[in-house]
Parts: sequence; C-alpha cells; structure tokens
Amino acid sequence: MIIIGDSLIELKKIKSSSVDLIFSDPPYFLSNGGISCKNGKMVSVNKGHWDKSNGFKENVKFHRQWIKECKRILKPNGTMAISGTYHSIYQCGYILQELGFSIINDISWFKPNGAPCLACKNFTASHESIIWAKKNKEAKHTFNYNLMKNWDKSSDLLKNKGKQMRSVWSISLTPSSEKKCGNHPTQKPIELLKRIIACASKEGDTILDPFMGSGTTGVVAKILKRNFIGIEKSQEYANLAKKRIGEIN
Repeated sequence: MIIIGDSLIELKKIKSSSVDLIFSDPPYFLSNGGISCKNGKMVSVNKGHWDKSNGFKENVKFHRQWIKECKRILKPNGTMAISGTYHSIYQCGYILQELGFSIINDISWFKPNGAPCLACKNFTASHESIIWAKKNKEAKHTFNYNLMKNWDKSSDLLKNKGKQMRSVWSISLTPSSEKKCGNHPTQKPIELLKRIIACASKEGDTILDPFMGSGTTGVVAKILKRNFIGIEKSQEYANLAKKRIGEIN
C-alpha cells in the first residue's frame, strides 16, 4: 500500500502495534547550497525543499515527531532501521535512546565507488550509518542469524561462507539498472534493503517506510514476500515507486 501525504500526518493514522519492521531514510537536511561530484562533474548538493534545514532545533523536533509515531506503530517485538549521514544520524540516535529504544547495531554502509571530495579539505565521505533498534531492552526481536551467515550477494560474487556477517557492509551505489523507471536523488540500492529486510523480518511480515522516495523498500518487500506500507509526499516519486513495485513478478 502506498500513501501519498506528509509523514507527520499520515503516520498518526496507522494502527498502533501493527508493523513488524520500519526502514526509514529521513531527510538528512544537507541541501545547503554546497557542491558535490556526480559522474565526474561538479553538481549542487541540493536535493529539494524537503531536504533543507530549518535549523538544528527544528530538525530535532521533526525527527522526534516521526520517530515517536513509529514507536507507537511498531509491534512489541518490532524493530526500526534508520539510515543517515553525520548531518542527521546522531540526532536520530539520541532521540531513539531518549524514547526508550534499545540499539541493536550501528551498521556502516561502505560505498566503494563513492563520490570524490572536491573541496580537498576533509576525508572523502564514503559511508552512511544505519542504526538498527528495538522498542525496548525486553523486546525479542527477529534476527535471521543463519541466513545472514550464509548470505550470497550475487552482484559481486561475495559469499559469507558460514561466517558471521559483520556490521560493515560494502555495497556499491545504486546502479543505473535500478533507475530505469526514473531517478530519485537519494535512492538506496536494492542489495542494502535486501539485507535489512531479510535479517530483521519474516515472510508475511509488514514493512513500513515513512519516507518512501522511489520505493526501493517496497520493491524488496515484494521480492521477499512481505507486506508493504510506504508514505511519500511527492506524487511524482509515488508514481515512480508504484511503477517499480509493479514490475516485480
């Protein structure tokens, strides 16, 4: 199910304790007029008005609002994974603990083909963080341990071969083959969502993405036979997500 609307409004309409897993890729608030590199060319970092900061206090207020609603929506043993860079992830991590969540893992998504640093004044940003948390310390969360030990990432022939999967995941940026239906500036690769959804849920579970974007979470949920609820403010991106999900047999 795809819901078109503002997450802060639409989340309030979802039944309490009804979702098994939430993946959230909220605004990072880094559209500040700076520059980045894309395909070897200098480009603006601005993603859209939804990614512009209203100041530290307002950003924190925004994150607290949606995270609080997500906690209400999660089942007692449900979990939530939040992705972000240093622009947002520490705020989200603080709020999770403030609201009583228990952090299970801090995962680093290493991007081996990440964009170079044009300013040459700092280290090249090559990772994003993903905080995986459960509602409280007593929650008995799902973790498909054996599946992740034997994970077969066919895209680069990497096999875990019975070893414990570590918390640093080397996954390339979203390939062009996953953008054939259209482009979203913060689209996540399918492999990243496959790991998150496969490790933390079971077939038939309900997955929620409150900032759906181009619908990668929905695509993977359908591939892995999970139910999906996605919220997206933009009609354009909601249409893109519907098209992508609809192409999955």
